[in-house]
Amino acid sequence: MGTTASDAGATTTSGAAAGAAADGRPGTDARAGAADSGPGSAVDRPEGVDLADPAFWRLPAPARAAAFAELRRLPVPARFGAGQGRGGRDQGFHALVRYADVVEASRTPGVFLSGPGVTTPEPARWVRLLFGDSMVNLDDPRHAQLRRIVSRAFTPRLLSRVEEDIRRVATELVDRVEHERPRDFVNAVAAELPFRVICDMMGIPAEIRRAILDQVNHASEHTGVARPLRERLRTPGRGLRALARMQGMVAALGRERRRRPADDLISALVTADVDGRRLTGRELGAFFSLLLVAGVETTRNALAHGLHLLTVHPGQRALLLGDLDRHLGGAVDEIVRHSTPIIQFRRTLAVDHRLGGPDGPLLRAGEKVVLYYGSANHDETVFADPEAFDITRTPNPHLGFGGGGPHYCLGAHLARQEMKVLYRELFTRLPEARSVGEPELAPSSFDHRVRALRFTF
Repeated sequence: MGTTASDAGATTTSGAAAGAAADGRPGTDARAGAADSGPGSAVDRPEGVDLADPAFWRLPAPARAAAFAELRRLPVPARFGAGQGRGGRDQGFHALVRYADVVEASRTPGVFLSGPGVTTPEPARWVRLLFGDSMVNLDDPRHAQLRRIVSRAFTPRLLSRVEEDIRRVATELVDRVEHERPRDFVNAVAAELPFRVICDMMGIPAEIRRAILDQVNHASEHTGVARPLRERLRTPGRGLRALARMQGMVAALGRERRRRPADDLISALVTADVDGRRLTGRELGAFFSLLLVAGVETTRNALAHGLHLLTVHPGQRALLLGDLDRHLGGAVDEIVRHSTPIIQFRRTLAVDHRLGGPDGPLLRAGEKVVLYYGSANHDETVFADPEAFDITRTPNPHLGFGGGGPHYCLGAHLARQEMKVLYRELFTRLPEARSVGEPELAPSSFDHRVRALRFTF
């Protein structure tokens, strides 16, 4: 799950105890050889389950959960999407739906590459040249170099100020809820908190924040969502134009801060000297886009899902409100596990590789795999009664911030802080706050997006 400095887009994405978890494979003989015959091979998939079909992501959540449970029981990862895609080169992908497999792919970056692109579809080469490469689409050594620059900029002084900002913004938002009684929790609270915190941290002037937020909404509104052809033709390139405008604003700020540094993250990033390197204007724009499009969206969605989960599970809500100090941290991690704001990222095989060890299925160099974090977070071999929402779940080695490795979310700590501070402020002052009806969800294969959530108190 991505928030400030989110490298994995939120996967955004807690430190998972991968090696200690049982992988629950039904037997190595069943897995061995099933993927050995190259891109055309596949195992029998559950009837009607096609993760590459946009219609699957419009199914009710229980139906999708049941489909992933069936996929986890298959002896080898199922394959989807093979066929003639753009350029005639769509060889499909293997769906990694088990906890152990997602962790293995995350922690073996020399085998499972991010460089070709982690989103579906992969970003076009001209787009990457024009807008720069996000860290999620980089492998070492470039990834490690950029991550060092970003990590160095997060000084103790900056982090201390950010925590103060979170408390201040949370207080102001609950003040507004009390006085104005808005109906939509997403627009009034969940989206505002991470956006304002990131803007404060970066040093974005107040007078351009609304303009930037408009561009963020345009750039991200259709991520992972299938649209009718007429709609795609009506607004060609709208997301890219929004991204260009947003990056232009940030690049201009970067040039200004190089001349006159301030006490903010943009200044730290453009003036840092790490091994003789600092962020260029294009790199700064790509990083800021990642923060806003990934960080704001994923934290927003987690906050909204959390309010709804605590509403429809009144026993867990009563437990939390009965002792916030004891249960708030566990509640935040269980919300992230249960809702998993980022659904999936993809990787590309650098070499032939047997998944899970020498007797595992053979994945070929150049093949694609998709890491389904939500499925891994409901793996029965790791999480007892995984569909249950249990704020006392211990341990809770979820993959909501990624599966470990170099792309683990740099902003995991800050995401947890934002959620804990907001919920504490909300439930201390408005203990009756709860959702009304079901959340309005976007049918996305990429993120578990909440468009709107009615609430009351």
